[in-house]
Amino acid sequence: MKKVTVIGMDLGDKNHKAVGLSESGEEVDRAEVVCTPEGVRAYLERHPGAMLAIETGAHCRWVARLAEELGHEVLVGNARKLRMIWQSSRKDDWRDAEMLARVARADRKLFHPVKLRDAGNQRLMRLVKARDVLVRNRTAIINQVRGFCKAEGARLPRCSAEAFVNLKASLPPEVMDVASHLFKMLRDLNDLIKRYDRILAKALKRLRGEDAALLEPIAGVGPMTAAAYLAAVGDVGTFGGAREAGPYFGLAPRRDQSGATDKQLRISKEGNEIVRRLLVTAANYIMGPFGKESDLRRHGMRIAERGGKNARKRAKVAVARKLAVVMLAVLRNRTAYRPLADVGAVA
Repeated sequence: MKKVTVIGMDLGDKNHKAVGLSESGEEVDRAEVVCTPEGVRAYLERHPGAMLAIETGAHCRWVARLAEELGHEVLVGNARKLRMIWQSSRKDDWRDAEMLARVARADRKLFHPVKLRDAGNQRLMRLVKARDVLVRNRTAIINQVRGFCKAEGARLPRCSAEAFVNLKASLPPEVMDVASHLFKMLRDLNDLIKRYDRILAKALKRLRGEDAALLEPIAGVGPMTAAAYLAAVGDVGTFGGAREAGPYFGLAPRRDQSGATDKQLRISKEGNEIVRRLLVTAANYIMGPFGKESDLRRHGMRIAERGGKNARKRAKVAVARKLAVVMLAVLRNRTAYRPLADVGAVA
């Protein structure tokens, strides 16, 4: 059998589909690999020195780490962008594995390779995601209780999520029996979220303390936003310039260019959804009644004052995008944030 030089592996929850190509591009191996470290190791040891091409997904980190330990070069492609290359209505794992190998062999740029997080940044992101699950569950419970009350003609006053548990006495009697259990869950969630805040703050200080100290003076950027941002960007040296932060977090508008036409569409919403949401929340604070005077606030206000459809919403997204750029510039330049002077070298 001819030597396998490139392996495309479609990662599944039970089994991985692997297709091996020779140097000439001929398919010379096809195998179903058990989704365990032992199964992947046994397969890769049959093809020493072959490049492994996989997509981002639940299993990509441990598979990539194992392959690199065995001496394989690993390319991890952006799953969303790769699907656009060979988009098909028919899902076929073998075809996907073959296309991974062929695209990686043909042109690495087409593969849109991504750099996986190191262990420290991965721990930060796990903490961020765990806390985010708790916050979203708390929000869902609060919205459900408010819905119960509206259905009975009652309306609860606005308050913070943390203070919502104090409104139990204001509930109409018709919903009290059901809501009482939900309020117990809310109290538990509040305690858990506070616990995660403490754990996250300690981990952030230990793993990325110097970087966090540069980011947290920025209005709207607390430990949670700093931790999520730092974990997502990883090594800032991998970025060509600070302006890449906007598209990286899906905050840059897509474009529809054809001939003389150049339409600006909605933002792409690519990249890390949690970080994008936190940046928009920070932008909301910056433009809100408690936001201090800064270049970021002025930038948003200028856009909002232009008027037009959804002007305020567009302004917040623009501030979130500029905030992402400023944060990356601060990290790249190792300079303190100046609220009334854009970071000197946003490049």
